[in-house]
Amino acid sequence: MKRIFITETVLRDAQQSLIATRMPLEDFEGILDRIDSAGYYSIECWGGATFDSCLRYLNEDPWERLRKIRSKVKNTKLQMLLRGQNLLGYKHYPDDVVRMFVRKSIENGMDIIRIFDALNDLRNIEVAVDETIKAGGHAQGTIVYTISPIHNLEMYVKIGKDLESMGVHSICIKDMAGIMSPKEAYDLVKALKENVKVPVFLHTHSTTGLGILTYLKAVEAGVDGIDTAISSFSGGTSQPPTETLDYALKQMGFETGLNNKILKEINDFFKPVKDKFIQNGILNPFVLSTDTDALIYQIPGGMLSNLIAQLKQQNALDKLDEVLMEVPRVREDLGYPPLVTPMSQMVGTQAAANVLAGERYKVILKEVKAYIKGEYGKPPGEINPELVKKVLGSEKPIEGRFADTLESIFEKTKQQIKDFAKTDEDVLSYILFPQVAEEFLKNRSKPKTAQMRKIVYTIEGLKS
Repeated sequence: MKRIFITETVLRDAQQSLIATRMPLEDFEGILDRIDSAGYYSIECWGGATFDSCLRYLNEDPWERLRKIRSKVKNTKLQMLLRGQNLLGYKHYPDDVVRMFVRKSIENGMDIIRIFDALNDLRNIEVAVDETIKAGGHAQGTIVYTISPIHNLEMYVKIGKDLESMGVHSICIKDMAGIMSPKEAYDLVKALKENVKVPVFLHTHSTTGLGILTYLKAVEAGVDGIDTAISSFSGGTSQPPTETLDYALKQMGFETGLNNKILKEINDFFKPVKDKFIQNGILNPFVLSTDTDALIYQIPGGMLSNLIAQLKQQNALDKLDEVLMEVPRVREDLGYPPLVTPMSQMVGTQAAANVLAGERYKVILKEVKAYIKGEYGKPPGEINPELVKKVLGSEKPIEGRFADTLESIFEKTKQQIKDFAKTDEDVLSYILFPQVAEEFLKNRSKPKTAQMRKIVYTIEGLKS
């Protein structure tokens, strides 16, 4: 009887998708021992936007959060999401920083590092994969899934084979917008299982209502593991519910390793946590609904919840539909990049800028300019030539691996900030988020007047 590995996402992607990663450690620390004993394959608890949110909004040291989780979780693998050469930030970092970050993540308790590049440019994950393996971690290479005129089954299988050749321990298909249909899941998983020997995992969202169906067909095709969220934090832009998949898979004759009685304890614990975020307005009911329009605009859950908050801050929530319709047009102009961090933020925010300015590309984000210059890797397709000309003029885009042009900065930065950065982890926090990390590190010895900082949403980068 085959076991389907279940990864619980409530501590990372589920809360990132529903409440913009605003869950402090104190909201879940008390249930960690029960999560550990539930029988999960792994617990996704770090990476993605958690690092930024800890420093920027929650007044927490993300490294200390990881260590505290590790101290409570003794038996279950901890898992994180890493944006390849972007790490947990929004730009490429030099190789010395990437290697140090990966090594420190594993030293502080991480087991599985799911590594992806937003453009599926595998040059941008090779260093992170190499260091994960050297440091004794589990390197999970990622195929970022999207739908476009240029993405197809053959392309994805090639990426899978290239990942295996790179030495990854497993492969994850990352469907960040919940747009993968059951048939597409079956066909892709089956093709990968026929072409690679490493385990294959699937990650999707409930955004479009396809999630559970997609998972079940993937299981039929031989998938080894799936990502789910405990039911109180499932659905909508989050993952399909853990308990529902556990129930269905066991009836189908599969093992999950999960204890349904403990799952109920976990869910009961998180119900009042969810209610708190509904009452304080951070959990917008919009992200809990099924939205089949996502099959058109493809915005992933975390980006959608943030975009709503950003437009609300600009008193422009009435422009949401117009922005969502602009998203696929911007994506086409940029060569059909998959909408995953940081590309989802770039495309979504540029779409918002186009709508709010009343003129397309009157304002071009500095990150979009950097993308067009080649600083994020090779675009999947051709970028609109008129947009390229507007940004580059006669300048040629970068052809090679952008990280090769970056000088090592870790040791230099360590010396520059030695007055307030006491550990290598502090230095890494500063390199990723200089302003917010410096404020946090300088003030961390002071008494905490509030657990959560005032939440201020802005559409970042609306300037050339």
